[in-house]
Amino acid sequence: MSSPASKKRKLIYLWPYKEWGGAQLYMLTIIKQASEYWDVVVALPRSSKPDLLEFYAQYNVPIEFLDHHFDAKAEKSLFGKLRRQFERIRSEIGAFRYLNKFDLGQSVVHIEVAPWQSWILLTLLSFRGASVFVTLNNFRPEASSWRRLVWKGRFQIVCRLPGFHIFASNRDVKESLREWLPPSYWKSVPVAYSPIDPLQIAQSRESEVDLAELRNEVGVSKNDFVVLAVGQFIDRKGRWVFLEAAKKVLDADRDVRFVWLMPEEITEDDKKRIEAYELKNRFIPVLSEKAGKDRVSIFNFFRTADVFALPSYVEGLPIALIEAMALGVPSISTNVYAIPEAIISGETGILVEPGDSSALASEILRLRHNPNLRERLSRDGSRFAIEHFDGNIMAKSYLESYERCFE
Repeated sequence: MSSPASKKRKLIYLWPYKEWGGAQLYMLTIIKQASEYWDVVVALPRSSKPDLLEFYAQYNVPIEFLDHHFDAKAEKSLFGKLRRQFERIRSEIGAFRYLNKFDLGQSVVHIEVAPWQSWILLTLLSFRGASVFVTLNNFRPEASSWRRLVWKGRFQIVCRLPGFHIFASNRDVKESLREWLPPSYWKSVPVAYSPIDPLQIAQSRESEVDLAELRNEVGVSKNDFVVLAVGQFIDRKGRWVFLEAAKKVLDADRDVRFVWLMPEEITEDDKKRIEAYELKNRFIPVLSEKAGKDRVSIFNFFRTADVFALPSYVEGLPIALIEAMALGVPSISTNVYAIPEAIISGETGILVEPGDSSALASEILRLRHNPNLRERLSRDGSRFAIEHFDGNIMAKSYLESYERCFE
């Protein structure tokens, strides 16, 4: 893969957000292989969550800290939008100062930013001689005509920068980029799918962990039928659709529990809204840190579920969905963005339309009372996920591209 000299070159992964999720797991898959060949350093905001730091620490790569972070939360008020823009600019300045301490001509920088927003930062890094990589996990910008025109112009600038590279994490993202990029550049954009680690999947499935005990730790009976969602408890993940479906399912069958595995605590405002659904102990939020400190432990928690359900409105290709499929958990998700690239409805999982809580409830009940269907989706979904989303293949495509920067 690499010559001995490449070990002296620096590979810098910069994640400027304090929130984390599937995009960080995507990056961790690359880091796992890259650390064998490169001098890897990871830069994260000082305010990063402890559980994220623990995941990175397992890979034994140095972590350095940024004083500022991007605010990923959407703002509705004019003041909020201006504050968010100010924070982004301040974070970009801090990121450039941090990166400027390296010999960027002998470095690869893999940074998670939006090219149409952070085009000045990317331009400055290019002028300093850096080879810069950006991964896009979803891309369906909603903006006015004039703003789209501005963003397209910025895309045209960064795509002509020497050493700038875009990777798409699924085919949907690449197709969405077609109208924004120069045609020749668009054709060259690689697709590197959101990955799973087949070894960790196998370790979990072969482990002799007591799944009934894991259920008991979060207040679930071994006889309950468990529906699991994983990810940030936010609107775009379809959280209220999930709870609406839960209420409809429980009207028909009380022996079902709905569990949401999430990286952060639910806010007080959200707790009040959850109470209005009157689910009581039939809805159980679980923090990721309680489920496990490493990926195999998290996967073992996945396996306590009878069904995985993620009714997202906006997604790239969620890693949690692919992992659940690989672990053999029959999966339901929505017919949006790249999700149909993993779920072939009726074959590797089940698709419903976004926002349709009745359809989601109906499919949960169908799986609840049809063990043969659960078994078939478990088997075929697992086979498809492992064959098509191997993280080793994804990471190899990145490492080869990193190497080509110095040829």
